[in-house]
Amino acid sequence: MATLFIIPTPVGNLEDITYRSVRLLKEVDLILAEDTRTTKHLLDHYGIEARIESYHKFNEHKKAALLAQQISNNQQKAALVSEAGTPGISDPAYLLINRCLEQQIEVETLPGATAFLPALINSGLPCDKFVFEGFLPHKKGRKKRIEWLCQEERTIVLYESPYRLVKTLQQLAEYFGEQRQASISRELTKMHEETLRGTLAELSRHFQDKKIKGEIVLVVAGKGKGTS
Repeated sequence: MATLFIIPTPVGNLEDITYRSVRLLKEVDLILAEDTRTTKHLLDHYGIEARIESYHKFNEHKKAALLAQQISNNQQKAALVSEAGTPGISDPAYLLINRCLEQQIEVETLPGATAFLPALINSGLPCDKFVFEGFLPHKKGRKKRIEWLCQEERTIVLYESPYRLVKTLQQLAEYFGEQRQASISRELTKMHEETLRGTLAELSRHFQDKKIKGEIVLVVAGKGKGTS
């Protein structure tokens, strides 16, 4: 049966992958990878030999329908993996899943690694209700989105680039208030994993003159839930 498996991959530590994920990666006919070099490193680590093809945000509009047709015509079993974490969480997946469903292809998503859940739980902020925003708009619509989020009462989870982190903290402090509590996790599951907690103002000052590396998850308390 033609099937597309959505398979999470480790966000850092290569041990953070399920037995089932490794088995399926060995069994599928084709692996669609956001970053073929990163995926090849993972496959080599687990002794997996499979055909790999690139599938990322710059070619997904061109390739999604073609790949779905190929999987359907050849009755293939294919796997979609992102560079790290679960495909579809701020990574390409939606278009291919949509096209596969149109072709009556079975889609099966495996549970597994993602960066925002460990960061949310580790933040110490309420995690019974939260909103995941992914990346804020870089330019157009950014100010409007931040203004809207400052009224959000649930805990807010954001992804951010190390190059924009200080700017984002300063903007959030301006609209949310400097005393709003927040947490920053970076390099999750890696050797230099770090989580820092404090007010938006404190975190902004901490990172002001530092060279920041690694993937960033920013967790901010909802309105009325985190001021000191």
